[in-house]
Amino acid sequence: MSIRPVLTAPDPRLKAMSEDVAQVNDELKKLIDDMLETMYAEDGIGLAAIQVGVPKRLLVMDLAQKEGRREPQAFVNPRILWASDETTTVQEGCLSVPDIWEDVERPTRITAEFLDRDGTLKTVEANGLLSTCLQHEMDHLNGVLFIDHLSKLKRSMALRKVQKARRLEQAS
Repeated sequence: MSIRPVLTAPDPRLKAMSEDVAQVNDELKKLIDDMLETMYAEDGIGLAAIQVGVPKRLLVMDLAQKEGRREPQAFVNPRILWASDETTTVQEGCLSVPDIWEDVERPTRITAEFLDRDGTLKTVEANGLLSTCLQHEMDHLNGVLFIDHLSKLKRSMALRKVQKARRLEQAS
């Protein structure tokens, strides 16, 4: 396993549409392992393959890691089958938009279909943090960042803050 660099906004690769994964094989499982190691190293709870420069419809999550446990999950070719009309507003952050936290409104509950790490077709009914995280990471697969859900003013302020932090980091 290896830690991969995480792309940060406004990197144009983050806007790419990810392609379906043709098959779950050893190469894909290595990518899953690398993504999990990267996510843990960055103290995140979710990561889409495009965030490490791989335009494949793949994401990993571990909602338990914030509580000191490891319960990693992989979602290959995920898609939302149903979303509730009811919405919830949650403060979101993103490894590709570091140090920015903003309120985002999303459907409260979803039903999603995906292949797991072994290539088995699964369906999950999600609410709470699982629903929010799945929708956030699935947005990445479609070239959408959480800041794209914000007003134009808030989005440009967030991007300027990220770019300023990057310049300061490069100068030191």
